[in-house]
Amino acid sequence: MRKKPASASSRAPATKERFAALLASFATGALAAILLLSASGARGQQIPDQVSADALRVCADPANMPYSNMAGEGFENKIAAIVADELKVPVRTYFMPQGPGFVRNTLGRRLCDVVIGYAAGADPVLHTNPYYQSVYVLVVKAGGRFDGVEQLSDPRLKEARLGVMAATPPADHMLEYGLLPKARTYSLLVDRRFASPAQDMLDDLAKGEIDGALLWGPTAGAFAAQSPTPLKVVPLLKEAERPAMTYRITMGVRPTDHAWKQTLNTVLRKRAADIEKVLLAAHVPLVDDDGALITAAAPAGDTRIGQ
Repeated sequence: MRKKPASASSRAPATKERFAALLASFATGALAAILLLSASGARGQQIPDQVSADALRVCADPANMPYSNMAGEGFENKIAAIVADELKVPVRTYFMPQGPGFVRNTLGRRLCDVVIGYAAGADPVLHTNPYYQSVYVLVVKAGGRFDGVEQLSDPRLKEARLGVMAATPPADHMLEYGLLPKARTYSLLVDRRFASPAQDMLDDLAKGEIDGALLWGPTAGAFAAQSPTPLKVVPLLKEAERPAMTYRITMGVRPTDHAWKQTLNTVLRKRAADIEKVLLAAHVPLVDDDGALITAAAPAGDTRIGQ
């Protein structure tokens, strides 16, 4: 049963939900509290009065690939390393599953100073300038019957069974085109340490249980690239504007940390090309300000992201 769609602004990919759709990994308050007390959480950190000067203190999810994990393998882990390199300080990560209370219990308690991925405009953080823009995508089997579809309005999709994350923007477009009755809905609100709905969706696509998967681009790009079944990732750049299918991603800081925001903006501008290389290597579908896909890394010194 499909719940009444939320507003587009409430479903943009905020911190990894991004979630607001973003790119999603939620934990219960009890699990979050346990992690706060664990050795892999605070690790005895003192609560400072301001932004740390001796480390880049990052708030991150411990098991939310392709964005972040405790081994530092996510593209947001790598972007944090670039920022720290520019600031000439080490990275210190405070891990907590993203979900209700994430910002309050991390940034709000001054246990860390920045969330690396946050949808522009989403509460309750102060946003840096966007450092990339991405888009929801349709994933289909390469060479399959739906290879070549570029829009959800394509008549061929009337016969398709599509997978979609519950309460994300593509669901509204599917409703408009009459695609929901056959759809398979996957839960957005999960603890990614124990479940991965996006991977499940692509596994179902590979097995033929669904004909296409609608996912946030950075998530889909990474997982599709790992699939043993050849999959094609189709950025949905031609859909109606409401609800939006493209979102700008920023870094989030405390609403009072204006000087820190400006420091990060300077870093994002100076290291834009390095950040873009990381994103492209992670198979993130990047969209420029004109709505076109970015298919090659910018040359050193290029500042087309992080403006």
